[in-house]
Amino acid sequence: MAPEVRRRRTLGQILLLSAGFVVLVVVSTASVLLVNKARSDSAWVVHTVEAENQINALLLEVRRAESAARAYVLTQGQEFLADHEAAVAAIGPVFDKLDALVADNKTQVENLGRLRSVIETRLSQFEREKALVAAGDLAGAVALVRDAGSTDSSNRMRQTAEIMRSEEERLLAQRTANADASQQLAAIVTIAGSALVIVLAVISVLLVRRSTRARDEAEAQLRDSNLNLEATVDERTADLREANEEIQRFAYIVSHDLRSPLVNIMGFTSELDELRNDIFRRIAALARAASASPPPAEGSEPELEGADKQLSEDFSEALGFIKSSIAKMDRLISAILNLTREGRREFVPVRIDTRELIEAIVSTLAHQAEEAQATIRVEPLPAIVSDRLALEQIFSNLIDNAIKYLKPGVPGDIAIRARTKLGFAIFEITDNGRGIDPRDHQRIFDLFRRAGTQDRPGQGIGLAHVRALVRRLGGTMSVASELDQGSTFTITLPINWNVSNRNSDR
Repeated sequence: MAPEVRRRRTLGQILLLSAGFVVLVVVSTASVLLVNKARSDSAWVVHTVEAENQINALLLEVRRAESAARAYVLTQGQEFLADHEAAVAAIGPVFDKLDALVADNKTQVENLGRLRSVIETRLSQFEREKALVAAGDLAGAVALVRDAGSTDSSNRMRQTAEIMRSEEERLLAQRTANADASQQLAAIVTIAGSALVIVLAVISVLLVRRSTRARDEAEAQLRDSNLNLEATVDERTADLREANEEIQRFAYIVSHDLRSPLVNIMGFTSELDELRNDIFRRIAALARAASASPPPAEGSEPELEGADKQLSEDFSEALGFIKSSIAKMDRLISAILNLTREGRREFVPVRIDTRELIEAIVSTLAHQAEEAQATIRVEPLPAIVSDRLALEQIFSNLIDNAIKYLKPGVPGDIAIRARTKLGFAIFEITDNGRGIDPRDHQRIFDLFRRAGTQDRPGQGIGLAHVRALVRRLGGTMSVASELDQGSTFTITLPINWNVSNRNSDR
């Protein structure tokens, strides 16, 4: 799958999930708000019904008080008086409750005020009727009852109560409609939100299935690629192994073939040296004959003078340069042969006490260290599984270099320490020697390359060989150094190395 397609698909999935989350939030919020509104509208409906019931209860108590008062006037029965007084006592609480229920409606508050005035007028008439009965004036009480019946207070009371009931009926219808609308809207929002969530869920499932299908296809392609890659790697490894073996054979053959003409050159150089003696002996003899000088003593060197003497010295110097170059060439060929032999050697992993191994190396270099006035400190070192001979070559070379390149006249201080981390042993060989220019840090690891003042014997092979050994052992090597500040060579090796980590062909 192309990166652009993958990016667009990922962006689409993110947008879809974001849209689904937004829809859920909106639907949930709208549902909560609509449910609360429906609950509020229903509460107002209940409120209206209660107000209407209280109006009816008020009229009922007034009629009950009126009936009991008339019965008491006509019969003077105390039970009627008690019933009347109970009805009058109940009117006050009903009034208070009704007053609280209609407090939100200004029209109903005004209507309730008028109704209260009419009822209070009627209750005062009841009190006068009871007073006349108590005074024994039954005729006056009956006349007062008739007068009350002829007045329009009862009609006004009924009309006012009817007006209040009509208002509550209107409010009931309005609030019932609002409650129904809120419930319907909440249902619509819930259904629509649920449907939208279902649609998003279906789309998500389809996208997930498509992504899963694409992932499976990618995994199948990756498996095929891995199989092809493994085959390619095996093929490349075989080619590399064959090329490496060919390079080693070529180096061995070249080195071996170079030694043959080198031996011839060395032989002819020796013959030239002998020939030189004969030539300049004859030149000396001819010079003596020309000057009538006595012959030299038997076995003594001919005495040359002037240009002949200079020619002899130049000839000897030239032969010296040739012999020096031949010796250097011989050492380089020997080094190449040693490298090719070492490259073919199979490493054998064994458990090694590295401190014991390095202390043995230090003891063999004790004489050089004493001459250089160097102190070598070996700190506690971990035991590792590796190739013993390779480790001996690595640490011997590094410690020997540390002794060789100390600063003249300065007591040497060489420390070997180590630590372990994540399955690796990290060795550090630190000295206070002449140091290495940072520009030459890579150069010193190149074959036949040296850095700094060339006042010590060497062919520029040691560090290159050491790094090759370290790599074959599955490790790394680095250097930290400044001129006149000493050097620290760091070697990282696996604690438990085996042949499969890094084979001899690498």
